Amino acid sequence: MQKVQGSLGISRRRLSTNVMVKVSILSVMGFLLMAMDFPLPIFPGFLKIDLSDVPALVGAFALGPVAGAMIQGIKVFLHFITKTSTGGVGELANFIIGAAYVVPAAIIYHRKKDRTHALIGTLVGTIAMTLMGILANLYLLIPFYSNFMPIEGIIAMGSAVNRHIVDLPTLVIYGVTPFNLFKGALIALVTLGIYKRLSPLLKR
Repeated sequence: MQKVQGSLGISRRRLSTNVMVKVSILSVMGFLLMAMDFPLPIFPGFLKIDLSDVPALVGAFALGPVAGAMIQGIKVFLHFITKTSTGGVGELANFIIGAAYVVPAAIIYHRKKDRTHALIGTLVGTIAMTLMGILANLYLLIPFYSNFMPIEGIIAMGSAVNRHIVDLPTLVIYGVTPFNLFKGALIALVTLGIYKRLSPLLKR
């Protein structure tokens, strides 16, 4: 009996170690992709696209929503200790918005692991991320950045690409919201395109 319990304990430790190794690898991949951001001319210049949520979503689909949230957390922590210039506010917002995407997407996918639930999950995740992005930018990100750049200058960056942007609410509605919808769709497209090839490796 003791032998059985001992072997189960070893098995659990191996499983836990196995998952943590995968989480760590995906977190580093997310961190590297986070550094490879770029602007798109159709959005305000301070909004930059990156694919750092893809490893988190892949991990969440393969290993569960908790693993996906952990990948997001480790990714932004690595960015905070190496590259931050915002006192951690940008990283905090990135984690909150990213987790708002991958956690509901993974919960829905794990109800039934098929393409339909993956699509529904990414759709719900995109909507959740967009709503969280609205709140984070209205009450956290843009107010914080206005300490370094006048709010008029931030709004002007939005007005340069969309004449309907004239104040903070319209900046969020016509600038941030379309950006997050676009980013969510792009993350879903990339993840669904590569997940089937990667999932056998992650599930070993």
